[in-house]
Amino acid sequence: MFSHVMLGVKDLEVSKKFYDAVLGTLGVGPGVANKNRYFYRSPTGTFAISTPINGEPATSGNGSTTGFLVQSAEQGNAFHAAGMANGGVTCEDPPGLREGPTGALYLAYLRDPDGNKICALHRPAK
Repeated sequence: MFSHVMLGVKDLEVSKKFYDAVLGTLGVGPGVANKNRYFYRSPTGTFAISTPINGEPATSGNGSTTGFLVQSAEQGNAFHAAGMANGGVTCEDPPGLREGPTGALYLAYLRDPDGNKICALHRPAK
């Protein structure tokens, strides 16, 4: 359904450091520069960060979350720890399992250096 997700950021290099660390825990290589953007490519899609091309300030979306699929709770914990060590701020409940109508989910939420909310998600086997 989606080809890519792009988030607006204020400082490309600060955000690149954060996303290189967080996405590195998922096996994604460092961001590749293209003008005022960095692209992170994987077999399942592309994630990018960019300073806004319209010259207006970057803002985080209230109510928006970008989710990243992780293979285990341990990988999700590494994702969260890498984010915290590189300028991220934890948000929502602490990382862990949550029961929902579709079963258990492991979730770990962070805000990136610009306030964008991201999440690591793992669906344990039933």
